[in-house]
Amino acid sequence: MVSKRTIDYYTSIGLLKAERSKSNYRIYSDESLRDLKFIEECKNLHFSLDEIKRKLEMRKARDIRSSEVDKHVCALTQQMKQLHSDLYDLLPILDNLDNQQKEQLISHLGSLRVALKKSLVKVSN
Repeated sequence: MVSKRTIDYYTSIGLLKAERSKSNYRIYSDESLRDLKFIEECKNLHFSLDEIKRKLEMRKARDIRSSEVDKHVCALTQQMKQLHSDLYDLLPILDNLDNQQKEQLISHLGSLRVALKKSLVKVSN
């Protein structure tokens, strides 16, 4: 759930776009709602708002040069390698967790794995 204050902030910095009604209320399109979901997913992956803004712009760009795509893929690959390394460093800590904590972690990692697979399928298509 995202607060009104957060949505107002995202709108003020240009992450979300809103139309205005005759009564001056903000009206968000379905595209803006999809963008909001994307922003929240990126935040959960600890991307900065600047990185999220660039990702949103790339999603909306119609003419992306292949060099830009290559650069983006390289950056994502680096991030994935770093995350893999970070996870490997955390493995010894798992021995100190109780069963409930282990189950929660495994569940969380499973959902991240599903999200990664979906992303990779989108990229390969």
